[in-house]
This record gives sequence, C-alpha cells and structure tokens, in this order.
Amino acid sequence: MLNPREINLSEARWLPGSASKHTVKGVKAAVSSDNAVVTYSLLQILEKGGTAVDAGIAGCLLQGVLEPYMTNLAGTVTALYYDAKTRQTVQLDSTSTFPSGLALHRPMPARPGAGWGAAPMASSIPGFAPGLKALHERYGSFSWSDLCEEAIWWADHGNHVSEFEREATMDMHAVFTYYPEAREYFKPNGRLVKIGERFPKPGLGDTLRGIAKEGPDYMIQGDWAKAYVAKANSLGWQINLAHMTENPPRWVEPYRFRVKDYEIACLALPQQQGQQQALILGILDQLHLEQYEPYSGEHLYYMAQALRIGNFHTGYMNDTVVANPDFDLFRDPAYHAYLARLIESNKPKVDLSEHMKLTVKPGPRGSLVSECFASDDRPKASCGSCEISIVDTYGNWLQIMNTIQGSGIAGAVVGGVPMGGSSAAANGFEGMQIKLVPGARTRLIMGHTLLFKNGQPVLMTGSPGNPSFSQAQMLTNLLFYKMDPYTAGYLPRMYGFINDTTILMEDRIRLETIQTLRKLGADLVVSEPWDSHTGSFQTCFLDENGALCTTVDPRRCGVADGLH
Repeated sequence: MLNPREINLSEARWLPGSASKHTVKGVKAAVSSDNAVVTYSLLQILEKGGTAVDAGIAGCLLQGVLEPYMTNLAGTVTALYYDAKTRQTVQLDSTSTFPSGLALHRPMPARPGAGWGAAPMASSIPGFAPGLKALHERYGSFSWSDLCEEAIWWADHGNHVSEFEREATMDMHAVFTYYPEAREYFKPNGRLVKIGERFPKPGLGDTLRGIAKEGPDYMIQGDWAKAYVAKANSLGWQINLAHMTENPPRWVEPYRFRVKDYEIACLALPQQQGQQQALILGILDQLHLEQYEPYSGEHLYYMAQALRIGNFHTGYMNDTVVANPDFDLFRDPAYHAYLARLIESNKPKVDLSEHMKLTVKPGPRGSLVSECFASDDRPKASCGSCEISIVDTYGNWLQIMNTIQGSGIAGAVVGGVPMGGSSAAANGFEGMQIKLVPGARTRLIMGHTLLFKNGQPVLMTGSPGNPSFSQAQMLTNLLFYKMDPYTAGYLPRMYGFINDTTILMEDRIRLETIQTLRKLGADLVVSEPWDSHTGSFQTCFLDENGALCTTVDPRRCGVADGLH
C-alpha cells in the first residue's frame, strides 16, 4: 500500500480523465475518494482496525486541508451508513443552518474592488463539526488525536498543488479573494500557488490540534467557535455562541424505493435527492428506456425530459419541519406512468431537423444562462464538494460527503479555515433553499445511494457536482443498461432540459446521436470532454461473485483502492 506522505500528486494517474483509473477487485476493505492522499490515509486507518466511520471522519478532516477549493472544516456533512451489526441504514444530515431571529447576512468586501465579480453568499452556521461529532458518538472508535493526525501533518507541511486544484481554485477566485485574509491564504506571494509547489495552510494545523485535544466541541463551543462569533460580529452579523448549537444534526430514515431487482436507499428530506431519483427512474422505467441503445438520441431525449420533470416536481418538497410532504407520491408507479405518458404523447412525430437549423441561436441560450451556465455556455462555477465511499473489514458501508457549500462567512478565514458561505435561497423553488424557521436545514446538497439485493448491500455510490442531474444518469447506466460501475461513471453526462430543449453535455457524443436529437427538436451544446461540474462518483460494490470492489469516476483526481 502506498504511503500517503510519499505520493507524487503530479503523476498522470491522479489527473482527471486519466485512462489509468480503473476498478480494484477482491479486497477486504475499500476506499474511493476524491484525492489519492485521502484514499491511502484512510486505508491505513482501516488496516489498524478502524471502522468505516473512523475513516470517514479522518477523511473529512483531511479533505478540508487538501482541498479547500472543494470543502473545509466549517462546511456541511451528510452521510448514508449501513451498520453491519444491526443491519440498519441511517442518514445523517448536518447541513448548514441559519440563526433564528436574524435576517440573511451577506457581507460586503473590506475595500472597494475587493472580490470583483463575487456575488456575496449568505453567512451560515457550520454543520461540519457537529456532524462529525454525531457520527463519532454513535459509531466511532478511534480517538480524536488519531483521527486528526494526518490532517495536522498536511496542514503544517502543505500538499503539492495539482493542475485540477489550481483550475478549481480559479473557479472560486472571486470568493477566495473577497477579504484580505482570504487573499493572503490562497495567494501567499500575491499569486495562486503554482502547480507542483507545496501549499501550506497557515493556522489550520493549530485548529486541528484543538480538535485533537478537545474533540469537535473546539469548533462548536470552544475557542474556534468564539473566534468565529467574534468575526461575524465584526462584520455586522450579530450571532452569539448559542446559535452554534441551536440546530443539532438530524438523524433521518433514508428514502427507500424499488427499481428492477433492487431496493434503493437514498437521502430523504430535508434533502430531496431520494424522491427525485425515485421519480426520474420511475418515469424512465415506464418509458421502457432499456429498449433504446445506450446514448442513442432516444435515450438522451427521454433522459433530458425526465431530469427536467424530476428537478421541477421535487422543487415542491419542503423540509418536514415546514410542511407535511407526501413521501409516497414520488415512488408511486401510477404517478410515474402519468408523467411518462406526458412525455411520450408529446414526442415529435415529424422530423424537426430543418426547424432546428432555422431556430438555433449561437452563443448563450436565454434561460439556460441564468439557470446553469456562464455567459460563454460553460457551467457556472459552483461551490465544490468531496465524496468518500468506504467499506470496512467489519462489513459496514459508509457514503459521506463534506463540502464548502454552507460554510460560514463567504471569503472569511478563521483559525486557518477559509469559508465560502451558502448560496441557498430563502424563497427559492428549484435547487438549493432553506426556510428561515427554527430547525430547518438546507435542501439539495448531497447525493448518496445504497443498493440492496435480497436485503444485502451490493453497491454504494455518490457524487458532488450537480447530483440532481448526475445521480440519475449513473443509476440508469447501472440498473437499466446493466453496466459495470466504472463504465457507468465513465460515459458522458448531461445537464438535461431546463426551460427549452437544449442539452449541455460532455463532448463525447456520436454524430448520429446528435442528428437524432435534432429530428426530435432538441439542441445539443457540448462542454469539455471531462466536465467536473457533472459529478465525480466514488463507488464501492460487490461483483457477480460477491467479491468487494471499488472504483472511481475519471472526472476529478479521485483514486480507489483497498486492503488485499
């Protein structure tokens, strides 16, 4: 097994789109993460007898050091966990929250011109430390000093910056340069750290040493929390220490539904992912998608329609502290059949190719630009996230995500922890939102999925990067087309229809597929061949012989490996 402290991050096998990424088979324990150092550090914990939860906690701490452009120690944590002893599956939701009795706080830059181009995101109460504390109290076994060990080392010594890290940091440049302390953090010599150079994280090692000594309470009520409150107050956000604990993490029963021969467990409300996947996959099942060739024009047309419906219909779903949502509606075959009928009956029966020639517009696509894309038809830069998939030697399965989204005060740095704020809308419909009522949590953050067959877990996968679109495509490839997990994640992904019939998709589409889409009145715009904004799945699974395997999505710098 590789030593994480000796890994050369510039090696080609760690780069997005690398052909050397593959599936590792026949292991005793498995880890798939977004970063090679994380994967091999967590395998060391598993080799020492740690549980999946021990490894997951250490991984979240370590990713907050190695990938501050994707996540940090003041962000959000969600998890889907199968406990081998009890055979129970539970969901942890520790997304960001908003303090009661206070209006949204959107900080202004410290000087004119700072953070040029940044749309200030709302300040929020971090869910990261409370979430890790809840996981550890219920399922952890290692001490906090052990769990923080690698993260402290990397914070003090710094990691070698990869090409992907520099590009992703540039995507978030406006937020990361909003305040002087963030500019100094990410541009220590007046510029971003060059590819191949070490990027130390000043002050972060001391915060981690506080966690190692006092546990996560150091960031919830201890010295870090007090410094966070003081920083907020200095910027005009009048929170107090009690706000840091008024919305504790929530344990939730996952959302379950059936597709083909599998029972599927996904995230339930306050996350809408489970109901969204049940609806999309149910519609595609009613349309008998498997009768069409994978990635044919018909496949992509029906997928784009189902994604649009799923995204819109589940916009109605509110947190259970706000409303009494109907959990059964989105897994009701009759509802699926009704929506499939809506799609099928309006499928063009004439060739619309000439219509598309006459109406297609070059450049930005109207509502698509405002919804999903920047002015040059690329996806908007979005806050990143990190996913980890772990199966330990005891048979426990953990899918966990941590993210910069919902992390504290946008552009501020407290105790070496840079933050990104929250883009959740208070009065939104589709997408990320939260209601400003006590106990409410942010909706539409994560996408974890666990597949069961005959009551046993057989596959676990999840992804950051627009999971409302990417998750259904991954599951379609697995369940309808029976692809192996690596191939299912490798194939190109789309964003689906929004308010017109344009599909934005990775540039690996056959000409005949594009021609068929145009006959159906659909336009296609391509992004780069490997678009990290379309997701990056981390997956563990059992093969047809029952052997434990793990694999990785090729779009980011992920690495999958196991104990042999």
